[in-house]
Amino acid sequence: MSRLFISFAFLLFLTANAQVKVPAPSPAAKVSQTVGLTEVELQYNRPSAKGRKVFGDLVPFGKMWRTGANLNSMITFSDDVVIDGKTLPKGKYSIFATPKVDVWDIFFYKDVDNWGMPEKWSDEKVALSTAVKPQAITQNIESLTFAINHLTNDSAHLEISWEKTMVAIKFEVPTKKNAMASIEKIMKGPGFADYYSAAQYYFQSETEMAKALEYVNKAIELRGGETPFWYTRMKSQIQAKLGDKKGAIETAKASLASAEKAGNADYVKMNKDSIAEWSK
Repeated sequence: MSRLFISFAFLLFLTANAQVKVPAPSPAAKVSQTVGLTEVELQYNRPSAKGRKVFGDLVPFGKMWRTGANLNSMITFSDDVVIDGKTLPKGKYSIFATPKVDVWDIFFYKDVDNWGMPEKWSDEKVALSTAVKPQAITQNIESLTFAINHLTNDSAHLEISWEKTMVAIKFEVPTKKNAMASIEKIMKGPGFADYYSAAQYYFQSETEMAKALEYVNKAIELRGGETPFWYTRMKSQIQAKLGDKKGAIETAKASLASAEKAGNADYVKMNKDSIAEWSK
């Protein structure tokens, strides 16, 4: 009798702790993307069309939508961003939308603990709202898809796609402000790598080219020894931007020789192409 009781108790324990694992109807997804110097993260669940008409039916026009399934979709920005000329402070927000035929109203909502829509909507919790036009796309998107595309140093697009519709919300990030602050801070006691990074940023952003040349020269001076071919490659490009083609060619030849010695075919080709272009 004692053994029977123990066996029965063990069976009850197994039953209570068993968890059947099956695929979720709307699986969870995460998207992480660096835009300039700003970290952006998306968390959402992906419902699928499964043969159903989505917009205007499964997702009615003119009605607030959770923009996903299950827990509300969320986006996190590590810096303040600008959308449609308005500032959205850094932090985490849920994303809601009211799709219409010709325009979508997008809402960044401060409350992020909603299963679906908030029990009581509060306009005071809307951190920012904007209106965007939907775009027709040729490819059929079976499952709801969030993406961050059209990346530049200063902006990107938050894209929401499903069925044959996409909306793209452009947001701007404070890359220049952050980069300049970082450069100014580091320049108080920089090393050769810091000078090189600062020169590279100025060159890529096509600003302060004279300062870019000053910094790359300082990087070469502080590094000492044999100058890396990518340092002289960068210097030649800056010289060319400043209109010093003769100096750019001489520097590119030095980079070419170092790249050939190192066996780096990519830099060999880039230097040869630049020398040919600047010699015209």
